[in-house]
Amino acid sequence: MNLIKKMLAAHAAVLALWAVSAQAATDDAIAERIKPVGEVCVMGQECKGVGAVAAAAGGGARTPDDIIAKHCGACHTAGVLGAPKIGDKAAWKERADHQGGLDGILAKAITGINAMPPKGTCADCTDDELKATIKKMSGL
Repeated sequence: MNLIKKMLAAHAAVLALWAVSAQAATDDAIAERIKPVGEVCVMGQECKGVGAVAAAAGGGARTPDDIIAKHCGACHTAGVLGAPKIGDKAAWKERADHQGGLDGILAKAITGINAMPPKGTCADCTDDELKATIKKMSGL
């Protein structure tokens, strides 16, 4: 019988310690644990923290060469599924003529075209970064 009392006492002690530690949590600690992990941003309105997140994720400004190497080169180096090849100025010019120049190509890059998803695979690229990358790939 003595063994059963010791086992129950051990469980009771653990439960008491847990209750004390749970009670000791402050409102600040609770708020920190349940704070949102992100926020919704609405186009046209200021979105606090987006610049800091982009800088942390990208490590600063990206060059067209960085973007090509990471996002564009897989398709545009080999011309996968009819993608204009990097440096093929004639193919890019033909696209530009049909789509309204460099701004037309940029618009298609932003929304996606054929098998290319919106912004290629660089969802966090800015429009200016995409435009500079298109200029670099096309020679236009």
